[in-house]
Order: sequence, then structure tokens, then C-alpha cells
Amino acid sequence: MLICAPIYSHHHGLVTQIKVGIDEGLKHESSIHCDELMTVPKSRLTHYIGALPPEKLEELNRALKAALAIDEEIEDEI
Repeated sequence: MLICAPIYSHHHGLVTQIKVGIDEGLKHESSIHCDELMTVPKSRLTHYIGALPPEKLEELNRALKAALAIDEEIEDEI
């Protein structure tokens, strides 16, 4: 099982969502919703679509921290 953040075509501007699109290999502008994490069997992920560049990975990390209420100070102690 993998933990995944779904990608939707709508973006609400929340700190738990990041914009992605053609530059990341998608067909159109979309949004990763880190506030809707779900588990998915690895076998269901069959098609590679795209990848995030380092700056988008940083945005994704910030969105995940916000969605999971991870405090920076706590993270530094781990």
C-alpha cells in the first residue's frame, strides 16, 4: 500500500494544495490535494505520468506539513 495525494483539475488556493500542470507532465493545469491523502495498492498505479522538479517537491513538502499539522520544531528534533 502507498499513501497518495489525489490530483484534481480544480484548485481552491489552500496551503494544502499545490498547482501542477504541463511542466510536470500532466495534460492540463491541476492541483495536488494533500488534505485528501488516501492509501492505494501499489498495483493500481500502472502508468507513469510525470515528475515534480525540486522546487515543486519543496512546495509539496510544505503542503503535506500543513495537512498533517507537522510543526517545524518537532520535525527538527526527529
